[in-house]
Amino acid sequence: MKLRKVTAASATVLALALTATACGSGDGDDNGSGSGSGGDKKIAIGIKFDQPGLGQKTPQGYAGFDVDVATYVAGKLGYSEDQIEWKESKSADRETMLQRGDVDFIAATYSITPERQEKVDFAGPYLLAHQDVLIRADDDSIKSPEDLNDKKLCSVTGSTSAQNIKDKLAPKAQLQPYPTYSACLPGLQNGAIDALTTDDSILAGYAAQAQFKGKFKLGGFKMTNENYGIGVKKGSDLKAKINDALEAMVADGSWEKAVKDNFGPADYKYEPAPKIGDIKS
Repeated sequence: MKLRKVTAASATVLALALTATACGSGDGDDNGSGSGSGGDKKIAIGIKFDQPGLGQKTPQGYAGFDVDVATYVAGKLGYSEDQIEWKESKSADRETMLQRGDVDFIAATYSITPERQEKVDFAGPYLLAHQDVLIRADDDSIKSPEDLNDKKLCSVTGSTSAQNIKDKLAPKAQLQPYPTYSACLPGLQNGAIDALTTDDSILAGYAAQAQFKGKFKLGGFKMTNENYGIGVKKGSDLKAKINDALEAMVADGSWEKAVKDNFGPADYKYEPAPKIGDIKS
Protein backbone atom coordinates (compact mmCIF):
# COMPACT_ATOMS: atom_id res chain seq x y z
CA MET A 1 0.00 0.00 0.00
CA LYS A 2 2.77 2.41 0.91
CA LEU A 3 4.58 1.76 -2.36
CA ARG A 4 1.35 2.27 -4.28
CA LYS A 5 0.73 5.65 -2.62
CA VAL A 6 4.24 6.94 -3.38
CA THR A 7 3.91 5.86 -6.99
CA ALA A 8 0.59 7.66 -7.39
CA ALA A 9 1.99 10.82 -5.85
CA SER A 10 4.99 10.70 -8.17
CA ALA A 11 2.71 10.33 -11.16
CA THR A 12 0.73 13.36 -10.05
CA VAL A 13 3.88 15.50 -9.76
CA LEU A 14 5.06 14.33 -13.19
CA ALA A 15 1.69 15.16 -14.76
CA LEU A 16 1.73 18.65 -13.27
CA ALA A 17 5.25 19.24 -14.56
CA LEU A 18 4.31 18.15 -18.06
CA THR A 19 1.24 20.41 -18.00
CA ALA A 20 3.33 23.41 -16.95
CA THR A 21 5.84 22.68 -19.72
CA ALA A 22 3.08 22.40 -22.33
CA CYS A 23 1.56 25.68 -21.21
CA GLY A 24 4.92 27.40 -21.43
CA SER A 25 5.81 26.19 -24.93
CA GLY A 26 5.17 28.64 -27.71
CA ASP A 27 5.28 31.68 -25.43
CA GLY A 28 7.37 34.49 -26.85
CA ASP A 29 9.21 37.20 -24.93
CA ASP A 30 6.90 39.81 -23.46
CA ASN A 31 8.77 42.65 -25.17
CA GLY A 32 8.57 41.07 -28.60
CA SER A 33 12.35 40.73 -28.82
CA GLY A 34 12.29 36.95 -29.43
CA SER A 35 14.97 34.64 -28.13
CA GLY A 36 15.42 32.56 -31.29
CA SER A 37 15.70 29.38 -29.27
CA GLY A 38 13.50 27.34 -31.60
CA GLY A 39 11.93 24.24 -30.09
CA ASP A 40 8.19 24.63 -29.75
CA LYS A 41 8.36 28.42 -29.88
CA LYS A 42 6.89 30.54 -32.63
CA ILE A 43 8.00 33.81 -34.16
CA ALA A 44 5.44 36.29 -35.47
CA ILE A 45 6.45 38.14 -38.64
CA GLY A 46 4.54 40.92 -40.37
CA ILE A 47 4.38 41.00 -44.17
CA LYS A 48 2.08 42.32 -46.86
CA PHE A 49 -0.50 39.82 -48.06
CA ASP A 50 -1.38 41.56 -51.34
CA GLN A 51 1.90 42.50 -53.08
CA PRO A 52 2.93 39.97 -55.75
CA GLY A 53 6.68 39.43 -55.84
CA LEU A 54 7.13 40.86 -52.35
CA GLY A 55 4.57 39.63 -49.87
CA GLN A 56 1.53 37.70 -51.05
CA LYS A 57 -0.79 35.18 -49.47
CA THR A 58 -1.58 32.46 -52.01
CA PRO A 59 -3.47 29.16 -51.88
CA GLN A 60 -0.07 27.45 -51.68
CA GLY A 61 1.20 29.63 -48.82
CA TYR A 62 3.19 32.86 -48.68
CA ALA A 63 5.52 34.07 -51.41
CA GLY A 64 7.68 37.02 -52.41
CA PHE A 65 11.03 38.66 -51.81
CA ASP A 66 10.09 40.00 -48.37
CA VAL A 67 8.87 36.52 -47.43
CA ASP A 68 12.17 34.99 -48.56
CA VAL A 69 14.16 37.57 -46.60
CA ALA A 70 12.03 37.11 -43.49
CA THR A 71 12.23 33.32 -43.71
CA TYR A 72 16.03 33.45 -44.02
CA VAL A 73 16.30 35.83 -41.06
CA ALA A 74 14.01 33.65 -38.96
CA GLY A 75 16.20 30.66 -39.77
CA LYS A 76 19.29 32.50 -38.54
CA LEU A 77 17.38 33.36 -35.35
CA GLY A 78 16.74 29.66 -34.77
CA TYR A 79 13.23 29.22 -36.18
CA SER A 80 12.18 26.79 -38.88
CA GLU A 81 9.56 27.70 -41.49
CA ASP A 82 6.82 25.86 -39.64
CA GLN A 83 7.52 27.97 -36.54
CA ILE A 84 6.70 31.22 -38.37
CA GLU A 85 3.33 32.87 -37.83
CA TRP A 86 2.74 35.23 -40.76
CA LYS A 87 0.63 38.28 -39.91
CA GLU A 88 -0.73 40.82 -42.37
CA SER A 89 0.90 44.21 -41.80
CA LYS A 90 -0.92 46.94 -43.65
CA SER A 91 1.04 50.16 -44.08
CA ALA A 92 -1.03 52.15 -41.60
CA ASP A 93 -0.76 49.44 -38.91
CA ARG A 94 2.96 48.65 -38.89
CA GLU A 95 4.19 50.91 -36.08
CA THR A 96 1.25 49.99 -33.85
CA MET A 97 1.77 46.25 -34.41
CA LEU A 98 5.41 46.54 -33.34
CA GLN A 99 4.68 48.75 -30.35
CA ARG A 100 1.96 46.37 -29.10
CA GLY A 101 4.15 43.32 -29.60
CA ASP A 102 1.77 41.75 -32.13
CA VAL A 103 4.81 40.77 -34.21
CA ASP A 104 8.51 40.23 -33.55
CA PHE A 105 9.55 42.00 -36.74
CA ILE A 106 8.08 43.36 -39.96
CA ALA A 107 9.41 42.96 -43.51
CA ALA A 108 6.78 44.64 -45.67
CA THR A 109 8.23 47.18 -48.16
CA TYR A 110 8.88 49.22 -45.00
CA SER A 111 10.85 52.31 -46.03
CA ILE A 112 13.15 53.71 -43.33
CA THR A 113 12.25 57.35 -42.60
CA PRO A 114 13.17 59.72 -39.75
CA GLU A 115 9.51 59.91 -38.69
CA ARG A 116 9.21 56.12 -38.40
CA GLN A 117 12.56 55.84 -36.61
CA GLU A 118 11.10 57.90 -33.78
CA LYS A 119 8.59 55.11 -33.14
CA VAL A 120 10.39 51.88 -34.08
CA ASP A 121 13.89 50.61 -34.82
CA PHE A 122 15.05 49.30 -38.19
CA ALA A 123 17.52 46.63 -39.20
CA GLY A 124 18.97 46.95 -42.69
CA PRO A 125 18.31 48.31 -45.21
CA TYR A 126 18.04 45.10 -47.23
CA LEU A 127 16.80 46.63 -50.52
CA LEU A 128 17.13 50.03 -52.17
CA ALA A 129 14.05 50.72 -54.28
CA HIS A 130 13.00 53.84 -56.20
CA GLN A 131 9.77 55.43 -57.30
CA ASP A 132 9.27 54.54 -60.95
CA VAL A 133 6.55 54.02 -63.53
CA LEU A 134 5.16 50.90 -65.17
CA ILE A 135 4.13 51.30 -68.80
CA ARG A 136 3.12 49.04 -71.68
CA ALA A 137 6.01 47.14 -73.22
CA ASP A 138 5.31 48.60 -76.68
CA ASP A 139 4.99 52.22 -75.48
CA ASP A 140 8.06 54.23 -76.52
CA SER A 141 6.50 57.64 -75.88
CA ILE A 142 7.45 57.80 -72.18
CA LYS A 143 11.21 58.12 -71.82
CA SER A 144 11.34 60.51 -68.84
CA PRO A 145 8.99 61.68 -66.06
CA GLU A 146 8.29 64.83 -68.04
CA ASP A 147 6.81 62.70 -70.82
CA LEU A 148 3.92 61.96 -68.47
CA ASN A 149 2.47 65.37 -69.27
CA ASP A 150 -0.93 64.86 -70.96
CA LYS A 151 -0.71 61.13 -70.14
CA LYS A 152 -3.25 59.27 -68.00
CA LEU A 153 -1.52 58.31 -64.76
CA CYS A 154 -3.06 55.85 -62.31
CA SER A 155 -3.64 57.45 -58.93
CA VAL A 156 -4.27 54.99 -56.09
CA THR A 157 -6.34 56.02 -53.11
CA GLY A 158 -4.06 56.65 -50.12
CA SER A 159 -0.87 56.90 -52.19
CA THR A 160 0.98 60.16 -52.87
CA SER A 161 3.20 58.84 -55.69
CA ALA A 162 1.08 60.03 -58.62
CA GLN A 163 0.36 63.40 -57.00
CA ASN A 164 4.09 63.91 -56.42
CA ILE A 165 4.74 63.45 -60.14
CA LYS A 166 2.00 65.92 -61.03
CA ASP A 167 3.22 68.47 -58.48
CA LYS A 168 6.93 68.26 -59.25
CA LEU A 169 7.61 66.70 -62.66
CA ALA A 170 4.62 66.57 -64.99
CA PRO A 171 1.99 69.19 -64.06
CA LYS A 172 -0.22 68.25 -67.02
CA ALA A 173 -0.44 64.58 -66.10
CA GLN A 174 -4.05 63.39 -65.91
CA LEU A 175 -4.58 61.52 -62.67
CA GLN A 176 -6.99 58.63 -62.98
CA PRO A 177 -8.28 57.34 -59.60
CA TYR A 178 -8.24 53.58 -58.90
CA PRO A 179 -8.78 51.80 -55.57
CA THR A 180 -5.63 49.61 -55.69
CA TYR A 181 -2.52 49.02 -57.77
CA SER A 182 -3.93 45.70 -58.89
CA ALA A 183 -6.98 47.49 -60.26
CA CYS A 184 -4.71 49.71 -62.37
CA LEU A 185 -3.17 46.83 -64.30
CA PRO A 186 -6.13 45.95 -66.59
CA GLY A 187 -6.51 49.65 -67.39
CA LEU A 188 -2.82 49.89 -68.22
CA GLN A 189 -3.06 46.80 -70.38
CA ASN A 190 -6.08 48.01 -72.39
CA GLY A 191 -4.95 51.62 -72.72
CA ALA A 192 -7.40 53.22 -70.28
CA ILE A 193 -4.32 54.56 -68.49
CA ASP A 194 -0.78 55.14 -69.73
CA ALA A 195 1.29 54.60 -66.60
CA LEU A 196 1.23 53.35 -63.02
CA THR A 197 3.64 54.69 -60.42
CA THR A 198 4.93 53.46 -57.06
CA ASP A 199 8.16 51.76 -55.88
CA ASP A 200 9.97 49.95 -58.69
CA SER A 201 10.16 46.77 -56.62
CA ILE A 202 6.37 46.70 -56.26
CA LEU A 203 5.91 47.42 -59.97
CA ALA A 204 8.38 44.66 -60.84
CA GLY A 205 6.42 42.26 -58.65
CA TYR A 206 3.24 42.96 -60.57
CA ALA A 207 4.96 42.79 -63.96
CA ALA A 208 6.54 39.46 -63.04
CA GLN A 209 3.16 37.74 -62.68
CA ALA A 210 2.62 35.04 -65.29
CA GLN A 211 -0.45 36.70 -66.82
CA PHE A 212 1.47 39.94 -67.42
CA LYS A 213 4.80 38.52 -68.55
CA GLY A 214 6.19 40.58 -71.45
CA LYS A 215 3.30 43.06 -71.42
CA PHE A 216 4.78 45.79 -69.21
CA LYS A 217 8.14 47.44 -68.60
CA LEU A 218 9.66 49.73 -66.00
CA GLY A 219 10.62 53.26 -66.97
CA GLY A 220 13.83 53.16 -64.92
CA PHE A 221 13.41 56.76 -63.74
CA LYS A 222 14.56 56.36 -60.08
CA MET A 223 12.62 59.38 -58.84
CA THR A 224 13.15 58.68 -55.12
CA ASN A 225 15.18 56.43 -52.85
CA GLU A 226 13.21 53.93 -50.75
CA ASN A 227 15.38 52.14 -48.21
CA TYR A 228 13.53 48.99 -47.17
CA GLY A 229 14.27 47.98 -43.59
CA ILE A 230 13.05 45.35 -41.16
CA GLY A 231 11.09 47.01 -38.40
CA VAL A 232 11.43 45.90 -34.77
CA LYS A 233 10.13 47.25 -31.48
CA LYS A 234 12.08 50.23 -30.16
CA GLY A 235 15.05 48.99 -28.14
CA SER A 236 14.71 45.36 -29.24
CA ASP A 237 17.92 43.30 -29.26
CA LEU A 238 16.63 41.68 -32.46
CA LYS A 239 17.97 44.61 -34.51
CA ALA A 240 21.61 43.52 -34.21
CA LYS A 241 20.74 39.84 -34.75
CA ILE A 242 18.72 40.64 -37.88
CA ASN A 243 21.53 42.81 -39.25
CA ASP A 244 23.91 39.84 -38.85
CA ALA A 245 21.41 37.62 -40.66
CA LEU A 246 21.04 40.09 -43.55
CA GLU A 247 24.80 40.28 -43.97
CA ALA A 248 24.97 36.48 -44.08
CA MET A 249 22.17 36.36 -46.66
CA VAL A 250 24.13 38.63 -48.99
CA ALA A 251 27.42 36.83 -48.38
CA ASP A 252 26.14 33.34 -49.19
CA GLY A 253 24.26 34.38 -52.33
CA SER A 254 20.76 33.85 -50.95
CA TRP A 255 19.88 37.54 -51.33
CA GLU A 256 20.77 37.58 -55.03
CA LYS A 257 18.84 34.38 -55.63
CA ALA A 258 15.75 35.77 -53.91
CA VAL A 259 15.81 38.90 -56.07
CA LYS A 260 16.09 36.92 -59.29
CA ASP A 261 13.48 34.37 -58.26
CA ASN A 262 10.87 37.01 -57.47
CA PHE A 263 11.60 39.81 -59.94
CA GLY A 264 13.41 38.07 -62.80
CA PRO A 265 10.51 37.94 -65.30
CA ALA A 266 10.11 41.76 -65.02
CA ASP A 267 13.75 42.41 -66.05
CA TYR A 268 14.09 44.49 -62.90
CA LYS A 269 17.32 46.53 -62.85
CA TYR A 270 17.76 46.21 -59.13
CA GLU A 271 20.41 47.91 -57.03
CA PRO A 272 23.18 45.88 -55.40
CA ALA A 273 22.43 44.80 -51.84
CA PRO A 274 22.86 47.87 -49.62
CA LYS A 275 25.29 47.85 -46.72
CA ILE A 276 23.77 47.73 -43.27
CA GLY A 277 23.11 51.25 -42.01
CA ASP A 278 23.70 52.87 -45.43
CA ILE A 279 20.48 54.82 -45.91
CA LYS A 280 20.28 56.79 -49.16
CA SER A 281 18.45 60.12 -48.91
